[in-house]
Amino acid sequence: MLTSQRHAHILDRLSRDGQIVATRLALELGLSEDTIRRDLRELAGEGKLKRVHGGALPLSPDLPDLAERETIAADVKQALGRRAAALIAPGMVVFLDGGSTNAALVAALPRSLTVTIVTHSPTIAAALAGHDAEVILLGGRLYKHSMVTTGAAVVEALAALRVDLFFLGATALHPVHGATTGDYEEAQVKRAIAARADATWLMAAEPKFDRVSPHRILPLADLQGLVIPAGLEEARISPYAEAGLEIVTA
Repeated sequence: MLTSQRHAHILDRLSRDGQIVATRLALELGLSEDTIRRDLRELAGEGKLKRVHGGALPLSPDLPDLAERETIAADVKQALGRRAAALIAPGMVVFLDGGSTNAALVAALPRSLTVTIVTHSPTIAAALAGHDAEVILLGGRLYKHSMVTTGAAVVEALAALRVDLFFLGATALHPVHGATTGDYEEAQVKRAIAARADATWLMAAEPKFDRVSPHRILPLADLQGLVIPAGLEEARISPYAEAGLEIVTA
């Protein structure tokens, strides 16, 4: 098998299985483990995968802070926000996670819409100051990178809530690993919110697809659906549709 063929095979397996175990792949292909490890080093050097002990994982996305994220693909986020806002009906109780895409959702909400918005993001709450919506802000320790509160106080407050929709923020989405993020405690809070929601939706721009951040939030089975940009390749979308998720394009 030529080097180019091995590399293509490794990337296909990584996309399908969500990980590469070097010893197992070497045995399957009848090659030395050194050969596979060399291939993984080369692919990692080309920015196509992430080397870990014993094998490889899909790439982890960069984690810029909120102010920087708000400047990235603003037009795409605005389109996603408008489409997600259309899922919200009068009288609903909706939990909005932090993040620049959920900020775009807030900007798209009609100011006269009579809903209750729950959030643990002070920036999301402040953006709703001019809306007729009732706003409930959950307190806790401020995780400044994402501008959301975390910790036991947030989780305790969630026990008294039940929401119709939760718009989850995640840094990465993968068919095998589900929705993931970069902070352990933030992932715990997101899971606790999802447990109090009748349906959890995720707005995901193209750079989040087929990536894995260090901390798992939810498997695909716990998501109701995705709001994604129009025009993504069918091969990238089909694993999520096959997992039973509703797919809405913007």
